Amino acid sequence: MGFPTQAQQPTSRPATSTQAPPKKTPAASAPAPAKPGSVPPRSTPAPKASTTTAPAKATSTPATTKPATSSTAAPAKAVPTASPSAAKPAPAKPTGPPLPANMGSSNPAVRYQNGKTLITQARYDLAMQELEPLTPPAARFERGPEAAYLYAVAATRAKKWAEAEQMLNLLRNEYPTWPNLAEAFFLQGQVSFELGEADNALKILAQIPADKLSAEREAMKAVYLPRVKDKVQLQTLLQNYPQDAAVARAYADKLVAGGWYTDADKATLDQLVTQLGLDRTRYTPRPKAQKKSSYNVAVLLPFEFNDPSWEKQRKNQFVTDLYAGMRLAQDSLQREGRPIQLFSYDTGADTLQLKQVLALPELASMDLIIGPVYKSGSKILARYAQQKQIICINPLSQDADLVQDNGWHYLFEPSTVTQAKQAAQFAMSRFTSRTAVVLYEDTKDEAAFGQAYKTAYEALGGKVLQLRRINSDVEESLNAGFAGIDLKTVGHLVVASDHRKAGPYTLGIMQAQGARLPLLTYASWLDNSRVSLGQLDSRDVFFVHPKYLDKTAYGVRRFRQLYLQRQNLPPSVFAFTGFELLYYFGSQLHLHGPGFQQNLASSGPVSGSIFQGIGYPSGAHDNQYVPFTKLERLEVEVQNPVGLR
Repeated sequence: MGFPTQAQQPTSRPATSTQAPPKKTPAASAPAPAKPGSVPPRSTPAPKASTTTAPAKATSTPATTKPATSSTAAPAKAVPTASPSAAKPAPAKPTGPPLPANMGSSNPAVRYQNGKTLITQARYDLAMQELEPLTPPAARFERGPEAAYLYAVAATRAKKWAEAEQMLNLLRNEYPTWPNLAEAFFLQGQVSFELGEADNALKILAQIPADKLSAEREAMKAVYLPRVKDKVQLQTLLQNYPQDAAVARAYADKLVAGGWYTDADKATLDQLVTQLGLDRTRYTPRPKAQKKSSYNVAVLLPFEFNDPSWEKQRKNQFVTDLYAGMRLAQDSLQREGRPIQLFSYDTGADTLQLKQVLALPELASMDLIIGPVYKSGSKILARYAQQKQIICINPLSQDADLVQDNGWHYLFEPSTVTQAKQAAQFAMSRFTSRTAVVLYEDTKDEAAFGQAYKTAYEALGGKVLQLRRINSDVEESLNAGFAGIDLKTVGHLVVASDHRKAGPYTLGIMQAQGARLPLLTYASWLDNSRVSLGQLDSRDVFFVHPKYLDKTAYGVRRFRQLYLQRQNLPPSVFAFTGFELLYYFGSQLHLHGPGFQQNLASSGPVSGSIFQGIGYPSGAHDNQYVPFTKLERLEVEVQNPVGLR
């Protein structure tokens, strides 16, 4: 019989859209930047354009225009950290539907009903607390199997995959005659896929009787198998499951649309096309692009040339800086005998203008595309790049959802999950104690960071004692986040929050408890005027710092010198980013040609010219290298930079 709270069918996870600023009429051409004066989520649709105009034309390597020197406000002085109790409580946000009555009741039937209610309210942590005591056979609860299954459902929706797997193992082992066991196998298949254990997932799904959940199983495999990033892993699955059509199709798609195809794959692809009855015209790989002496790179950015107002120019300063850094990288590559031709396109701030640019026939002949910066546009460009088989690079986003299931789309930045995984590895290697408390802000990215940190740290042998969500706008939430935690007994504390209240409050709690444990947090705390450098330096505070610049390094000093000569103002972090991005990927074009996915996958992190490292090993599509700093001291080895001469 169908269980009423069956695990929901997995779907592809779209990136959260950011509503773009109002559209401006595209310019007739794109010269150098004008003088200047930063379960699936819901998407926010881009605003509708009010007018339709001709798309912007590209210009090859336009002349450089020196941006005017902009005034910079003096930094705010650091102020003493206020005691947590001194902060005025902000008004609490609506808490949603009321909690069930008799939470924690001694009556198992009441707790079971509470668990079901809490799941429907999306209060998954509370649901797990209510249901867990009912699950072991020793509890002698007649609906123990159902309670275990509901606990696993709540854990998967909270993305607590390890807890879900543990409970599903209990369910399978302790209640082998439960009539709805097929649904437990189905849910455990999803958990294994999420944990990156595709082979185990297929084994588990194969244990479901053939007449049950067949369509759901195939749909699950169709979602998760394309996410396998390693070619050897998917080849192994193909060998182990030669009759599984979902595995065969996923491999064929990766060969043709994922950039995996080589001449050695011809026989395998022919066999898969015949076996699955695929359209040969669609599954005929694009001829491998030959290496050339010069490559064309399109830069799609919201320059907003037709709005000369100071406000718009100042708002778009980061775009100007990003492009100016690319121009310097173009010069460096040219001097090394690796020419790159840049073609700039003004995409404006809405998706309509981007679509007009993508309709230009010349864009399909590009060897690489950089941009855009808004997520809504990134999703459109990602589809275009996959269809045309042109690699595109998002210069600023840290959202791994943008590059999921797309072998032609890369992030230049490390994703939030990558940062969390590397932070966990850093903590394991640096801190002697193996326990942690993790607090994360009530946002999508920070929730992903917190859960990924817990999973990675515990996989390495550590233990996260508490994983708690906080809302720094509400003092009661901050109080609850630290409630009952004796920091003097904890190995280290992780606070995943950019909120300006989180730093002062955390340091105040540590001071009040007399706790000296290491603190791992975001580098944005260094820019918080409410936190003094003295407070940070007096404690073991370590920062996840993807954009760390070692100002003593040759590459940083040389770039600053060249940029000052060209632009008459110091470079921002966006200028550094623009240089490193084009220099790295421009070099990849000259080394391997336009289809360089497999070469990136087989190489490890390398030292950048400016930043500490860049790498896309094992088929990753976001930068896998994240430095960690303790104020000005870098905690990783720095190799000699290249590229700036």
